[in-house]
Amino acid sequence: MTQDKDAPLREDIRLLGRLLGDTVRDQQGAAAFGLIERIRQNSVRFHRDDDDGARRELEDILDALSREQTIQVVRAFSYFSHLANIAEDQHHIRRSRAHLIAGSAPREGSLAHAVDTVLASGATDAAGLAAFLDTALVSPVLTAHPTEVQRKSILNCETVIARLLDERDRMQLTPDEAEAALEALRRAVLTLWQTRMLRTAKLSVIDEVNNGLSYFGTTFLHELPRLYASLEDRLTATDPGLDGTELAAFLQVGSWIGGDRDGNPFVTAEVLDKALSMQAAVALDHYLAELHALGSQLSMSQGFAGASDALLALAERSPDKSPHRSDEPYRLAVSGIYARLAATYRRLLDHDPARHAVADAEPYAGAGELADDLDTLHRSLLANGSAALTRGRLRQLRRAVRVFGFHLAPIDLRQNSDVHERVVAELLETACPGTDYRARDEAGRCALLLEELATARPLASPHLAYSAETEGELAIFRSARRAHLRYGTAAIRNCIISKTDDVSDLLELAVLLKEAGLLRPLEKALDVNIVPLFETIGDLENAAGVMDRLFSLPIYRELLAARGQTQEVMLGYSDSNKDGGFLTSGWALYKAEGELVAIFARHGVRLCLFHGRGGSVGRGGGPSYQAILAQPEGAVQGQIRLTEQGEVIGAKYGNPEVGRRNLEVLVAATLETSLRPADASPTPMAFLDTMQALSDAAFSAYRSLVYDTEGFERYFWESTVISEIAALNIGSRPASRKKSTAIEDLRAIPWVFSWAQCRVMLPGWYGFGSAVQAFLAQHPGDGLALLQRMFREWSFFATLLSNMDMVLAKSDLAIASRYADLVKDVALREEIFGRIRAEHQATVHALLQITGQRELLDGNPLLKRSIRNRFPYLDPLNHVQVELLRRHREHGEDPRIRNGIHISINGIAAGLRNSG
Repeated sequence: MTQDKDAPLREDIRLLGRLLGDTVRDQQGAAAFGLIERIRQNSVRFHRDDDDGARRELEDILDALSREQTIQVVRAFSYFSHLANIAEDQHHIRRSRAHLIAGSAPREGSLAHAVDTVLASGATDAAGLAAFLDTALVSPVLTAHPTEVQRKSILNCETVIARLLDERDRMQLTPDEAEAALEALRRAVLTLWQTRMLRTAKLSVIDEVNNGLSYFGTTFLHELPRLYASLEDRLTATDPGLDGTELAAFLQVGSWIGGDRDGNPFVTAEVLDKALSMQAAVALDHYLAELHALGSQLSMSQGFAGASDALLALAERSPDKSPHRSDEPYRLAVSGIYARLAATYRRLLDHDPARHAVADAEPYAGAGELADDLDTLHRSLLANGSAALTRGRLRQLRRAVRVFGFHLAPIDLRQNSDVHERVVAELLETACPGTDYRARDEAGRCALLLEELATARPLASPHLAYSAETEGELAIFRSARRAHLRYGTAAIRNCIISKTDDVSDLLELAVLLKEAGLLRPLEKALDVNIVPLFETIGDLENAAGVMDRLFSLPIYRELLAARGQTQEVMLGYSDSNKDGGFLTSGWALYKAEGELVAIFARHGVRLCLFHGRGGSVGRGGGPSYQAILAQPEGAVQGQIRLTEQGEVIGAKYGNPEVGRRNLEVLVAATLETSLRPADASPTPMAFLDTMQALSDAAFSAYRSLVYDTEGFERYFWESTVISEIAALNIGSRPASRKKSTAIEDLRAIPWVFSWAQCRVMLPGWYGFGSAVQAFLAQHPGDGLALLQRMFREWSFFATLLSNMDMVLAKSDLAIASRYADLVKDVALREEIFGRIRAEHQATVHALLQITGQRELLDGNPLLKRSIRNRFPYLDPLNHVQVELLRRHREHGEDPRIRNGIHISINGIAAGLRNSG
């Protein structure tokens, strides 16, 4: 009999649903429970049996709800979405463990599979792979964006529930233990129900920093060292000669939180300073706690375990003079290290750690000194027959110090090129009136900027007054310089220029860095990477030309030498999608990467691509493994950074084991892509020409609807929750760059998020159906066969269609039609929604034709199962949200209705998982 592998998942979902139902009955009464249960049963019946009667009854019930009933229903189904997510994550962990226990072959995306694949290909051997990682960089970068609808208190409750489910799964419990475990789960669900889902005040940047830091304590500080150890052990098992080899710190977590100023006036020098100190506190607290535990473990007496001279010297320098530890040199050494680190804590953070040292000591000058002392412990244990003791807590701590230093995570600085331009223009005009920088053409600007970069003379003077904007920008860079001196140069490594149009945008930033001492012309020193961000379709098309002109400047090439002849380029997925649609954005990114690879190779510069991917497909999201493997040849040269945004951070890294899996995926894909044998056969020209034709047609269809249809802007604002999202306390940045409702000014994040909420998902598919129809009309004989071949043989095209498959499966035009009914202009509503419905039908038909699937997601049974499990609980939220929007817009301000709308936004986002 075949084992039903999904039975434990269904059991967990039923258990959590029953506990939630019991909680609702106890807290809200039997009538509320009965109402919610009727809604649940009808929704499940409709989804399972496609029962129109069930749908009509469901809609009748939902439309007749009172305000109080509406809030109860929204809360119940929102919390169920959260609980279903927990159950799914636990099932992924369960299945992964089952594969490992059974000794199954390594799965795609695992480190083991990546190492085996690379070695089997003959691209390198184990020693070569270790050497390759010396210059590699894999970095997920956490960003705070206005789609993170989760409160940290809710995340804390969910962490408890996940832990309890995991314990039930792994342990064989006695009847009493099982009852106690069930009771603990019941308490956890009750706590979740009684915890406020929404914030009462708008999030500050420091709140966002604090939220981001929680993932370090939960996941990164523990799981990154374990991942390094696993990879080292895998390589050693392959080549015993590598025993003792320690890999370079190639995998690191970055952050934008506290440094991203683009459109966020609340990110100031003071906020950056605070973010840096908060990060340092998390790192140092972790090290101190680990040292305290390590001291209790390394209890060896000198009479039974030898110690090196260096270790004995370290013990001798320890301020710990307790006679009880006089013959325990390792404990004394750890006590001394702890005292020095506690002193470092005081120096960096201006207060004492929670647990004091035994006595005062000299602080460390930098994290390297701490690492050296831990290495002394390691080497002494190795040399004296205690190698096993080096592989536990000490190994994890040594790796953590090398990865996280005293700064925890590098904070990127980001600002819009328009701001840099205004600041540089003011500095030049104040220093030399009549310069009129902004009136100059590109050549004139570059000439003036290069002149400034050739001299060490500063432009700004402490004796002159500048605008608040200029003072604020200069203060940020001076704060970055202080951070380098305080925490080390790893604290801030990158300065990113949004809306990069030309070479002058990069040179303007270089001039501002010079003002703060981060660029020193006489030393030809550059302390941070200058990173252009190409965002729109036009920017992506011009990217290679801009970099070609930049690399032709001798001054810049000299500065680049200080950065190891490596140049980072960031590509924007969100704005290019909003600008040109899903298909054209993906194609423009692919072409830009290929062109950049060629330009960089010609100039002898190493390329590091930074992918500004969001969680949703409309913002470049989708499975990271496939996305990295689908990059053009040479685009991933062992170095890749990518953003982790919004609620996706919680989904990927809130659970330590799920987080470890996601980190493995990034490393595995980077290794496989960078070290795969050169493709003997380039992508066929027919594929490239076809893709260009599809892109042109999709672009035309998308622009025609979004930018050229009169009234579309009004349709968008009336048929989605964009107005309510703009008012929700889910981020420190405004939803639009300017005070307008124009699509051009709207941030890409709430644009995508709004379309997800109403289940249209337009940014993830619109235009593809029209493009395929046009192509097949022009190639009636062999067109479909060519598209099918592209899907089979070209990973880029296959990944595009796979992501679109996921988005289309999460869309629901029947539900979307109810949102369309909110548009007051009937003619406008019918015209635009009619076009959306027709394009949706054409796109689904085209996708199924090309992939050969009978239904959406036939090729992704795991996601298909997930949707089957969760959507009966998601659809009622959409129906209620529509009714709440109608009441809110017709009857004005009612706090309860507004509260219900916001809870429904939270629940729908949780149910969709990658909506923003």
